[in-house]
Formats: sequence, C-alpha cells, structure tokens
Amino acid sequence: MAFTRAVRRPIGVFYYSVSGRFSSGNDYSTVASKLETLSQYKSSVSSGYTSPVRGFGCFLRSFSSEAPPVSDQMSLIKQLRERTSAPIKDVKASLVECNWDLEAAQKDLRKRGKVLASKKSSRTAAEGMLAVAQNEGKVAVIELNCETDFVARNEIFQYLALAMAKHALLIENSSQQVSGVLPFGPELFEEFKLNLDHPKVNGETTVSNAVTEVAAIMGENVKFRRGFLMSKSSAGVLSAYLHTSPQPGLGRIAGIVSLEVEGENTQLEAIQRVGSELAMQVVAAKPLFLSKDLVSSEAIANEREILKSQAESTGKNQMAIEKIVEGRLRKYFEEVALMEQKFILNDAINIKTLVDNLSKEVGSPVKVTNFLRVEVGEGIERLEASDESVAQTA
Repeated sequence: MAFTRAVRRPIGVFYYSVSGRFSSGNDYSTVASKLETLSQYKSSVSSGYTSPVRGFGCFLRSFSSEAPPVSDQMSLIKQLRERTSAPIKDVKASLVECNWDLEAAQKDLRKRGKVLASKKSSRTAAEGMLAVAQNEGKVAVIELNCETDFVARNEIFQYLALAMAKHALLIENSSQQVSGVLPFGPELFEEFKLNLDHPKVNGETTVSNAVTEVAAIMGENVKFRRGFLMSKSSAGVLSAYLHTSPQPGLGRIAGIVSLEVEGENTQLEAIQRVGSELAMQVVAAKPLFLSKDLVSSEAIANEREILKSQAESTGKNQMAIEKIVEGRLRKYFEEVALMEQKFILNDAINIKTLVDNLSKEVGSPVKVTNFLRVEVGEGIERLEASDESVAQTA
C-alpha cells in the first residue's frame, strides 16, 4: 500500500521514497518485488536501445490503474468508434484492455471481431443483397447474406457486395460455351483478392477475410453464398433489372436476359429497351424454362399426372378429361416457359410475339438465348415459423 501511494507522487518523491526504504533495510516483500521489476526494466534498456522516458512511462503504468481524464476517454472512444463502427461497449472494453492505446485497441477489436464472427457463422443468414456488375461482354451477380434487413441496408455491407460483384467480372468462363451462365460458389471465389477503398474496410485482402471483417463490424453472420456470370456472343446484348433496389447495382431480386441479333445491327437502343423489359418480365413472372420445347419430360409427366387426377374428380368421361388436361397443360406452359408467357406490360401479346415484333423493327432476326432469375434467400430455410411456435408454447 505504501508503495502504491508512492507511485502517485511526483517521480522524484517516489524515487526518494523507494531509495530511503531500501537503504533503511526495511523488509517489505512488495517493495522488493517492485524493485526487482525496476531492475529488469533497466537491464532491458541496456540490452537494446529504448527511450528512457517512454520506457519509464510504461513502467509506471504497470503500477497504476489510473485512466485518462473523462474528456480524453470520450475522445478516444469516439475516434475508435469512427474507425471501426464497432459497438461502443466493445470499443470501450478494448481501450481499457489496452490501457487506452488507440492503435493497440483497434487491433484488439479486429481480433475480437473475428472470433465473434466465427462463433456466429452457424446462424441462419437468409437476408442480404444481390449485387450486379456489367461490362461489354459479361454480367456478374453475387448474393451476400446476413441475418437481418437492418444490416442489409448498411452502407458498409452494400459497399462490400458491390466490390465483390465488380471483381466477379474477372472470373474466366472455362466452359466451351461462348455464351451461357456460369454458377460459382465460395470455393472458387473466396480466395480472390479484393482491393477495398472504404474508411472502415480498406486495403488488399481476400473475399473471405473481407466478409469476416464486415461480419465483425456488423455483429451478425455475414457470408457470400453464391454467384453467377452470364456471357454473351459478339452479336449479343445483355440486359439486367433489379427489383427493390436501394441504389444502382443492388437489389433483392435480379433478372438478366441475353439477346442475340443476326448480322450487324445499329439499332441497339431498341434491342436494349426490349431487353430491359424482358429482364423485368423474368423478375415478375418467374419463368422456369426459356421455351416450352425446353420443359423437361419429367416436369411435363408430373404436371400431366396432377392435372389428370384433378380432372377425374369431376366425374366426366375420358374424352372430356383428356381435353381438360390438354387445355390446362397449355396454361402450365404459359406460366413456366418465358416465350409462352403473357407480356406483363401488354397482356394482349406473349413474349414470342414481342420478340418477333422487335425483329421486324430492327430489320434482323432477334432471339432470346438465355435468362437468369435470382432472389435473396431463396432455398434457405427460415426459422421464423419455428421461433413463433416456441414462443407460443412458452
């Protein structure tokens, strides 16, 4: 206790006090231990150059738990919070742990965040954003998931999603197809290098590390789920549409359409206009196949069996049942095949007629070669229903 009080006095008084007690031969174990620490400090200084003033300041801090003034504390908390966007509780805990050293606390926060992110990686992440990037020959779409819509609206999360989509354009399509859709997952993409330029996440890092760092900042499970790359032929046009879009390049549902024009055609504006309308059609009407010729025989057989069972329940004769089944099967094709669907902007025509009219307008045959529809969270089992039932039983 006497030694602790001495630490709070001016250095000269402190040193005099310690020296006096040592010379007087008083056998205080606490004083002996502190002097032993002091001798270790002196030996460390002599072995390698260290600033005596700075070193002795560190020595004094080891004996004193005094924090900086409240105004300085608040300033440090604010600075670290601005740098990292971490919760204030975690910011203060790291500063206290690191003796209010700003740089050390920032490193400590990143370590804590990565540990927390790994612990949360098993939690369901069914929210998020789709990010779309496009150049002359490709369109890339990636899905970045999180746990809540609140995080999906965060500008750091959205910045990372857009950066990942732009980088996905660098992926090479190794398939033999000139045009087509290349799906890719974390195993292909997570080790790619990103060069980020954001106040909170910056520098060169891998996709995997960037996602982990954003997860640490957000305090949620954040993960890259999947991506798609669509290419076009030299005579093709790619069009994309994003639904529920908070800013250009982001949305919750994406529709992408590839059109091909025979020969050289200068009327690209008309083709791009119809391409955008078709991408919107894909989002709204949810086609499963490009044309009825591409509907799988298995899907047709299953649908025919269901329709026949429904028709037989009416009690009509076999000839009437067959007519009912064929009529409803045509209706099924209009629902699942893009070229058979009614045009959402003019239901007097179908998509096949729309494309034929476009061919006449531009003076060259135009055809739809491919399409893609992606929605955030599709196929991910959500836990709301089970959580609700648990709450009701409780």
